[in-house]
Amino acid sequence: MTLSLMCLPYAGGGAGVFRPWQNQPELPFRVVPVQLPGRDEWFVQDPCTTMADAARVCADQIREAAGTGPFAVFGHSFGALLAYETVRLLAAEGAPPEHLVVSGAAAPDVDRPRMDGAALDDDAFVARLRGLVGYDHEAWHEPELRELLLPALRADLAVQDAYVPSPGPPLPMPLTVLRGTGDDLVRHEDAARWAEYASSGARVVDMPGGHMYFTEDWPLLWKTLGTLLADHG
Repeated sequence: MTLSLMCLPYAGGGAGVFRPWQNQPELPFRVVPVQLPGRDEWFVQDPCTTMADAARVCADQIREAAGTGPFAVFGHSFGALLAYETVRLLAAEGAPPEHLVVSGAAAPDVDRPRMDGAALDDDAFVARLRGLVGYDHEAWHEPELRELLLPALRADLAVQDAYVPSPGPPLPMPLTVLRGTGDDLVRHEDAARWAEYASSGARVVDMPGGHMYFTEDWPLLWKTLGTLLADHG
């Protein structure tokens, strides 16, 4: 049975980020984009205000999409923390994934830079975000697009600022950490601390590029994921 890869969005992103993956016939897994309120077709819904609420939304979608088949979970940056909390829920409910792949994120207990975006106007918010992640998006410079995108982005980063990891035993499935070698936001040693969150430890895989490394080479990310998940297909 083909493995399903449940893909959780990064801050401000939605399921639409991953839908182009579904058009890649060479991928050895089935791509299942997972949605959050406040974006794409769920745009009219209010964004989640806690990581626990967001994880519940994701866990429910994943269980429905997976059915009785095998699946893995992938998330980048904010999405990595969300993936961790979602997998904790799934494991507690007797439906753990075969593999958790987190990307562009320090371990949950590591202090991370805060956005503190509530006091910032849009220009200052975008400038601070660019400075933190070392990445720019053309939509951030278009007033109409920015008006659509920033509410979800602000909400997600406020959730991340307030995030406290859920207590519990180490996760029972393999855990892999992807990190851009030029990521100034996530140090290698902080990515390696994910090993404390899985009973079998964690493997760190270096990827060329910065915090948003995959935007420079999507095929390399797909190939890496395919290799990681090959044993679970």
